[in-house]
Amino acid sequence: MKKVIIIPARLDSSRLPKKVLLDLKGKTVIQRVYEQCLKVKNVDEVYVATDSLEIKEVCETFTNQVIITKSTHQSGTDRIGEAISDIACDIVINVQGDEPFIEPSLIEALVNSFSNSDISMSSAMSKINNIKDLQNTNVVKVVTDLHNNALFFSRSLLPFPRDVKEISIAKEVLEKYQFYRHIGIYGYRKDFLLKFVNMEQSYLEKVEKLEQLRALENGFKIKMIETDSSLMGIDTREDYEEALKKY
Repeated sequence: MKKVIIIPARLDSSRLPKKVLLDLKGKTVIQRVYEQCLKVKNVDEVYVATDSLEIKEVCETFTNQVIITKSTHQSGTDRIGEAISDIACDIVINVQGDEPFIEPSLIEALVNSFSNSDISMSSAMSKINNIKDLQNTNVVKVVTDLHNNALFFSRSLLPFPRDVKEISIAKEVLEKYQFYRHIGIYGYRKDFLLKFVNMEQSYLEKVEKLEQLRALENGFKIKMIETDSSLMGIDTREDYEEALKKY
């Protein structure tokens, strides 16, 4: 099977415009992401998919694997669907362009999940260990069934412990209940991905602004891979300032 990584990237971010082009100690965020992806041992190629000529020009300083896509896509996955239409491959991994700390081992685990022929789509999650993340609507929560298939994703507290009077009481909540954050990385079989991007945006997807809900609303399973990784994407100015401290 041929496996590829596609990194979707755009300029127009409502919370932090041009975030993928921000400087992280001499390299842009998108270059940091790309270089992490090059460390993955079980993929064959890495591409950047963008509708921005500015991003394309920056990326061409470190790779020639850049694909220009339409500017009308509603999500990164839709952009990837166009990008891979002419690429001969079997497995596609979607790594967000604002995840400079993505761990190669996590991507490898996602690729390995497709050794199970029943899996068409997979993603990742990690345990939430602090109240700040639990209450942060930018931290997407996920609940799963007993086989680690996603049941739902939400920006709200999920699940909601009804018997807890004060959700800010960290010790009681985090010791008694388990909460998981969704890590924004996806794996697809190419044939499923092409089917996915031809589905209409779903109601819950538009409400929560979470593209993975389109798969669930249409009755498809998403296998969740649990990891100990504590990744930090760059969504806000505060995230960027924290990222600078790590370099």
